[in-house]
Amino acid sequence: IDKITLRSRPDGYPKLSDFELVEEQIPQPREGEVLIQSLWLSLDPYMRGRMRDAASYAPSVQLGEVMVGGAVGRITESRTPAYSIGEIVEGRLGWQEYAVSDGRDLRRVDPALGPLPTSLGILGMPGMTAYFGFLDVCNPTPGDTVVVSAASGAVGQVVGQIAKIMGCYVVGTAGSQEKIDYIVNELGFDVGINYKTENVAEALASACPLGIDIYFDNVGGPVSDAVLENLADFARISVCGQISQYNLAEPEMGPRNTRNLTTHQARMEGFLVFQFASRHEEGRQRIARWIKEGKMKYKEDVVEGIENAPAAFIGMMNGENFGKLLIKVSDE
Repeated sequence: IDKITLRSRPDGYPKLSDFELVEEQIPQPREGEVLIQSLWLSLDPYMRGRMRDAASYAPSVQLGEVMVGGAVGRITESRTPAYSIGEIVEGRLGWQEYAVSDGRDLRRVDPALGPLPTSLGILGMPGMTAYFGFLDVCNPTPGDTVVVSAASGAVGQVVGQIAKIMGCYVVGTAGSQEKIDYIVNELGFDVGINYKTENVAEALASACPLGIDIYFDNVGGPVSDAVLENLADFARISVCGQISQYNLAEPEMGPRNTRNLTTHQARMEGFLVFQFASRHEEGRQRIARWIKEGKMKYKEDVVEGIENAPAAFIGMMNGENFGKLLIKVSDE
């Protein structure tokens, strides 16, 4: 079987040479364990942080270890009464075709809620990140002006649609005209701003004349600086990610305009999706219902083959993916 390990720690943006494709025998589960054949692998920005020597919120991937990552798969061998052969589960199985687990980090997947890849996307960690990071951290009310950065990404596209369901006016930023057209024409965002071709601060001032009530931050950097210049009083900022900063050898100086948090009596709060773990099923059920009712859509960017995971991940770090990035590992 194939698996991808971390060969070296990236200096700046990851390179193909930072990863290694390793072939080995299918592992054998011990008493109390299960063997899982991976079907789909999720690629997510947080993985870049785990490639550092000292990750800030979770253990680093050690050199020679399999890359960390959520995957959904089928149990092919079980040596525990807790799981049966053929069950579909999701967990941190890593970038590999087969994985052994003691079951403590596994979640049974209900295929009735949606296609299996959604358990890693809109009904998985990204969807839960959007649901709780927006509803619980930002406390939206109808009529709020909401700005979402990386709006076409796995988290951003869900945040924007939830905001519309909640009766908000929604502005999204993205890095191509194709992505702008998608969030406005397909997902129902009110305005799209291309941060690569437009002056973001001026575009936000035009799109949000009364100021920004809620900002869901996926990127940090200059886009977030521009948002801070256009806040409304009592604004709420949910800091989900800072992807513009993940690959910098040295951190950028800034932001220097956090004084606006004081003048607008605004709140800026970071969060991790794991703090809402006890309520994930609540979010999953509600989003699944919205999808069935036609209130929400989702877009997936699928790459086939575990051997292509490193190149796909590097592309994501450069903003090349369009929607939730998934690796199809095996046929269902």
